[in-house]
Amino acid sequence: MKKMIFNMKNRIRKTIALTLVLSFAIMYSCDDSFLEVPVTGQLNQTVLSGRLGIESALIAAYAQVNGRGNRMASPSNWVWGSIRGGDANKGTDPGDFSDINPIQRFEALPTQGVISDRYNGSYEGVARCNAVMKLLSSAGPDVSDALKISYEAQTRFLRAHYYFELKRHFNDTPYVDESVDVGTGIEAVKNDVDLWPKIEADMEFAFQNLPVTQGQVGRVNKWAAAAYLAKIYMYQNKFAQAKTLYDQMINPDGTGKVVTSNNKTWGLVPYYANVFKASNDNHEESVWAYQAAANTGSVNNANPEFDLNWPYNTGPDGPGNCCGFFQPSFELGNSFRTGADGLPLLDGSYNVGANQLKTDMGLESADPFIPDAGTLDPRIDHSIGRRGIMYLDWIKFPGKSWIRNQPNGGPYAPKKYVYYKSDKGSLQDNSSWTPGYTAINYTIIRYADVLLMAAEAEIEVGDPNRAKVYVNAVRARAANSVLLDGGVPAANYVISQYPAGDVWAKNDATRNKVRFERKLELSGEGHRFYDLHRWGIATATINAYLTYEAPKLPSGALVGSTFTPNQDEYLPIPQGQIDLVGASILKQNPGY
Repeated sequence: MKKMIFNMKNRIRKTIALTLVLSFAIMYSCDDSFLEVPVTGQLNQTVLSGRLGIESALIAAYAQVNGRGNRMASPSNWVWGSIRGGDANKGTDPGDFSDINPIQRFEALPTQGVISDRYNGSYEGVARCNAVMKLLSSAGPDVSDALKISYEAQTRFLRAHYYFELKRHFNDTPYVDESVDVGTGIEAVKNDVDLWPKIEADMEFAFQNLPVTQGQVGRVNKWAAAAYLAKIYMYQNKFAQAKTLYDQMINPDGTGKVVTSNNKTWGLVPYYANVFKASNDNHEESVWAYQAAANTGSVNNANPEFDLNWPYNTGPDGPGNCCGFFQPSFELGNSFRTGADGLPLLDGSYNVGANQLKTDMGLESADPFIPDAGTLDPRIDHSIGRRGIMYLDWIKFPGKSWIRNQPNGGPYAPKKYVYYKSDKGSLQDNSSWTPGYTAINYTIIRYADVLLMAAEAEIEVGDPNRAKVYVNAVRARAANSVLLDGGVPAANYVISQYPAGDVWAKNDATRNKVRFERKLELSGEGHRFYDLHRWGIATATINAYLTYEAPKLPSGALVGSTFTPNQDEYLPIPQGQIDLVGASILKQNPGY
């Protein structure tokens, strides 16, 4: 399967060449026929508009999903969704890749390179999609009507995805489709039009026209479009429309009704850690993932999401060796505390007194450490590297020696989407500056995410008791995912489902149960900040997090940080873009 994926990706370079040829053909023309001497190997419009040309351009549109070397444009959104949401600290030395530090502190500037990377990466995806749409308008005779619709549906799915990312990060940005190009008005497109109807229209077309299964697993299918469309509705509080789709996808007992693009019935992977494991890619929980392949000759074909985020200075005993930029927060670790009943501490008491997770700040790795003996949700040890707990199949996490600057980031390391020792050389790539490029697919939408969003919709416009069923399905899988060490549980895991007598209703107490479950289940996967924003609780939650977390970091990395409402919900429009077209065309977001 990975070989098939590589064969698809190996055509990307051809596609880029095709796109460049097309661009130059549009930009440069001449009325003097004697100058029109064909260049050797030149691709003409017939080739570009044929099946191979369109197919190659479409693969290039898929390829941009992982950012193509632009880690700030990757769909994990580890900076934009997780660090800003309080899942993790940037960690490392204060001056190391310091462009990220102001993001965590909510001191973003329009001139920051990482913000331009996020913006440009999404628009690169849009441009590639528009190139496909333009080619489809003049498709050759070898492109059947059915194939043309399939290409258009896939392309519009991807374009909706890229604009969805722009909407979440920057609010409204210029909407450009295949009808606008350089010299035909693109420079005058303003950011004064709501993107949501455009995004919806593309994803609705994809839902109506994509097939249920695909010949290649990496291609999107009808039900991936349905899940994404429902997510788009949820971001606009269109709960009834979202619920209609969720009812088509989910049985009342929380099991899936529909299939992945490779014809696996949707469901929860039985063991939580295997959701993030390369050898288990394209599983039943993978609603939509980009396909990664190692050892292809280019690490851009691999998973480039986390090359900066691995534990630091691990040597041969651990993965990555660089760079510690994504250290799970104290507050997140505490959140996995459970009560004696096995339920979360929804009152926030996990951050108080003895409920706080025992850590080893101030201790060297060789110093004795007393592990936390309190009750915990087992997902903690599949999500966070903790002192004395096995780190996948490597060694027991040693603590400070694997942390680049513990006073600046805390004592934890990320554990999701990290390669196993048994993956070395096969599902991991050694051809670049770091061994941190892998064949692990990044799952952009997974079934647990769908279930928990569906639970939200049920609370608002459906049956809150059905929401409890969905949440309990997620918690049941967590309970089946105990990490064993020598045949016994690695920690004191106590987790339960919400009991029959627990009343769920359309109220804030019930909403909090679902929201907290999303925090635990999806931690470190780039969702948290956007969830807080769409729920309307970003200001209170993030400022409470910053107040708690700042004193935990002796370096002072978060001291004085604050989230400013009506500003920090969105990033600034990159100043370079405004300078390019003028402030009368491109309006800056409030507060910047």
